[in-house]
Amino acid sequence: MPRGFQIKATSVTIFTHLLFIAITTLVLVWLFHFREGVAFHSTTNKIKIFNLHPLLMVIGFILVGGEAIVAFKSIPGKRSSAKVFHLLLHLIALASGVLGIIVIFKFKKETGLPNMFTLHSWLGISAISAFGLQYILGFFAYFFPGAETSTRATLLPWHKFIGIVIFLLAVATAETGLIQYFDFYQLFRNQESLIVNFTGLLLFLFSVFVGLSVILPRNY
Repeated sequence: MPRGFQIKATSVTIFTHLLFIAITTLVLVWLFHFREGVAFHSTTNKIKIFNLHPLLMVIGFILVGGEAIVAFKSIPGKRSSAKVFHLLLHLIALASGVLGIIVIFKFKKETGLPNMFTLHSWLGISAISAFGLQYILGFFAYFFPGAETSTRATLLPWHKFIGIVIFLLAVATAETGLIQYFDFYQLFRNQESLIVNFTGLLLFLFSVFVGLSVILPRNY
């Protein structure tokens, strides 16, 4: 493999990490500067409960989940070390996603809003359900007790393909959620609208680079 191509593969993972930092910063500024912060319980400001949902789903579920995918290319050393990081980061992502779903149901129950009536909610439930199933199957096939070597080799392309499809589904869910948020608050040309729009744009770029990391070879 040409050395120049290997450098590009490394650059992809570095840029993915930079996007992680940028998106995290935007989400934190958005929720804490423009929307009064987050809370799991609040008797005076229910919006703080709602704000916890995008925090958990964007940073915890999508960004950490994306980092879990690129872990095989970004963690130097033995492949087994990258495998453990992949597993643990996905576990954090799954826990964040489940908690994010609980939070939004809690918010809607306390405010009397209906559940599961938007495309965003349908995509979200599909993404977290598929993610959980993929995690369970992957855990038993590749970690404990582990399938036969030949079986794992046969499953691996499908594991990668389904994993990236679920990740892209999660990103699509976030994008529809941002559009829904933008419309609900009637955001126009102000600072918050720029934060929300740039978050959506960078999430798209993050998904592109995560997907690219899957097809590039590990080069260290």
